[in-house]
This record gives sequence, C-alpha cells and structure tokens, in this order.
Amino acid sequence: MAGKINGGRYVLAVKDLDRSAGFYKDKLGFRTLWADDGWHFLARDNIRIMIGECPDDVSARETGCHSYFGYFDTENIDDLYAEYLSKGIEVVSKLEDRPWGQREFGIRTIDGHRITFGQAAS
Repeated sequence: MAGKINGGRYVLAVKDLDRSAGFYKDKLGFRTLWADDGWHFLARDNIRIMIGECPDDVSARETGCHSYFGYFDTENIDDLYAEYLSKGIEVVSKLEDRPWGQREFGIRTIDGHRITFGQAAS
C-alpha cells in the first residue's frame, strides 16, 4: 500500500507574534492550540497554521508574488467572504466563479501572506 498524506500544517514567519496571532484569531476566526517560546499554533476547522516570530527576516509582504502560501477548500464560501469583508480583511481578489469550476476569493494577512479560498462552483 502506498503512503497517504492526510493533511497539512502551514508554517509561517511573522514579524510580531502577538499582533499576528491576534489577527488570525480576531479577524480570520482561528483559535489558539498552543503558544510558547516564539511560536503560536492556530486552528480553524481543518486548517492548522504555525506562526513563528522572525522580526529580522524579510516579510511576506516584501516577497511579492512569493507571498502566496495556501489554497483552502471551503463550504459556504459566500458566508465566509461576507464574514471577512465585515472584519475589514484586505481582499486581493473578489469572490467570483472562475473558468476552472471554482468559486474563489483571495485575502492578504497583516504580514502579507496571501490565501485563496475556494469552493466548487454550482
């Protein structure tokens, strides 16, 4: 039997750990799983993000196109989009149906990391 990949966790560098953790919790709806010694592990539904404080490194915002880090499959994407709009999240691509059969939108975090959310278009 071949090996099976069951999921993933995203590991991201951030400049200010407390500020970034607050953004993920207050704006994106994540909760803390664990935090200590320069790290903060967060979760929302089946997504896990591990942020580590790297104050002297180049920020994701400064990397341009390389700041994209994830595509999250969603349910009720219209509701999620409305939730994030109401919280003032920076939208980098508006919610729309794409030619490849997905309904998608994209955001940028306060650190400049870009995330796309998608759901099969009906």
